[in-house]
Amino acid sequence: MESVTPRPVCAKEAIDLLNCSVENPFDRDKCLRLLDALRSCVLEKKVRKFFVAEQTSAAEEPKNKENP
Repeated sequence: MESVTPRPVCAKEAIDLLNCSVENPFDRDKCLRLLDALRSCVLEKKVRKFFVAEQTSAAEEPKNKENP
């Protein structure tokens, strides 16, 4: 049986809001619009909870002891 990676629900809306929050200068009105968009998405998709998946980069992966 193949493992299935869940498709991120409302990921674009969440990322847009997070990126808005760190922009300089901060545009509160824009971020509120993005918050409203995220809220609409989670209500439409019936999202109950978000989580952040951990990612590993090539630098963090253990090195093969046979090939240094």
